[in-house]
Amino acid sequence: MLEIRTLPRFDKRYRKLAKPVKESAKKKERIFRENPHDPALETHKLHGKDRGAWAFSIDRKYRIKFIFLSETEVLFLDVGTHAIYG
Repeated sequence: MLEIRTLPRFDKRYRKLAKPVKESAKKKERIFRENPHDPALETHKLHGKDRGAWAFSIDRKYRIKFIFLSETEVLFLDVGTHAIYG
């Protein structure tokens, strides 16, 4: 199972999410810990200035941006709408 670390920016933005989004994020995080490439997550590699980072979907609007630190550890960078890519 993956170990997840977070940046302060991620923590701050996560706290500001609406409760239903947080609940969805927790469900997706459980799936992510078991298999970060589960089709339910729509995990994808990012490009451009975010090259090297990945993201997965919480729902149709919200995403979590992250990087793999090792085979067993990831760092959540940010959470939010597509604006997190800009």
